[in-house]
This record gives sequence, C-alpha cells and structure tokens, in this order.
Amino acid sequence: MPKLAVLILTYNEAENIAACIESAAFADEVVVIDSGSSDDTAAIAQRLGARVATRKFDGFGPQRNFALSQTDADWVMYLDADERITPALAAEIRQVVDKGEQAAYEILRHNFAFGQRILHGGFRPDYSLRLYPRTAISWAGMVHEQATVTVPKRKLKNVMLHHTYTDWDRYFIKFNSYTTLMARKMNERGRRAAMINIIFRPWWAFFRVYILQSGWRDGRIGFILSAFHFFYTMTKYVKLYYLQKEQGKDR
Repeated sequence: MPKLAVLILTYNEAENIAACIESAAFADEVVVIDSGSSDDTAAIAQRLGARVATRKFDGFGPQRNFALSQTDADWVMYLDADERITPALAAEIRQVVDKGEQAAYEILRHNFAFGQRILHGGFRPDYSLRLYPRTAISWAGMVHEQATVTVPKRKLKNVMLHHTYTDWDRYFIKFNSYTTLMARKMNERGRRAAMINIIFRPWWAFFRVYILQSGWRDGRIGFILSAFHFFYTMTKYVKLYYLQKEQGKDR
C-alpha cells in the first residue's frame, strides 16, 4: 500500500505541536522539521512518535524542499503546527492515498483568530495545496512560497482547521518576521520602496480586505485584522526602503 508522510515545519511551537501531531496520527509517518526551537517543541514531537530533523531556517521554500528529502513515503502532506486535520479529512486523505491516482490536492482551511472563526477579509476560508505524490512537487520562495507540481490539481471535500493566532505577542512576533522576509523578497525581485508605495499601498490593502473582501462582516476582529493589514503593508515597504538605503539603492 502507498505510504503517507505528514511534514510539519516548526519553530517554538510547544503549545501547538501535540494537538497537530495527534490529528495526523492516521499517517504512516510524521516528520517534524524544526528550525532550532528554544522551547520543548522537539521533545514533545519525539515523545509522540514523530521523527525530528533540525535545520536552520533560511526561507519557507528551502525548508519545505528539505522536508521532502527526509522521507521516502509515496505521498506527503504539509501541515503547519497550528493546523488540525479533522477526522473526516483524515479519512478522505487515506482514501486518496490508497487509491494512488497521481494528482495534487488543495484543502480548504477554516481559519480561527483569537478564538473566533473568520469568514471574510484576509483570513477568510482559503484553499491551500497540501497533498501530493512526493516526487511531483518542488518549492521556491522565501515567504509566500510557490509550489511547482507535475500532476493535475484537484480539491478535497473536507476541511482542516487553522488556529492562526491565539495571543497578540505571537501575532507581532510573526508580523515582524514576515515583514522582514517580504522586504527581502521584494528587494530580490527589484521592487522599489517609493514614497507613493509607503503612503498609498497600505490604504489599498485595508480597502481590499475590509471592504472588497467584506472584513467588516466579522465585526470587531474583522476591523482589527484589516487595520493591522494596513500596518503590515506599510511596514514591509518601510523595511524595504531602509534595506535599499543601506545598499545604496534608494536613489
């Protein structure tokens, strides 16, 4: 029978990793790729039967490619530490793997932020490509990494749960990390941090998620997340500006 490995990238995920691994218990193998956590992430994962490999983080694309090299399973599924596979989804995945048809599968995520299910705006339910034959995929990109697949794409019927943020300290840690990585990515692509971008792009970002994507329908948290998306956009362009200033590119 074809084998399935669930691959989990982690960094200081002691609060999440146990529930994540437990939801993936139906898989033949669980592999955790840890970026050097200072908490008990690795110890908890090993105690629950996962195999742990450590690699210094240098971008999500490289980290995902490294994860692929850590298993010889026929199929792989990527799972974030704050995501949970529902029993219905687990059964559907097992059926797909056992059937063995060569395809890559997108899974619908239901996102939760600060204890509330988010239905609109930037955190509305979204499809994410997660399940595929191991040899049919490769990754490129630092932050919003892109998958290159050599098989047709399909969608699964059942959903997974994404408990994206539970406290503001963690939110701002990721906010800072992601805006730095995005600034570097934009710099590598030759983007310029003109003043017009710093001023106007944040307003467009807020308008898009709060009005066009109906973030307002999620009430107070919808406004808060949309407002912080404004600052996220501004911050990445400010970081890009100062990065290019250091490199003498701000002319």
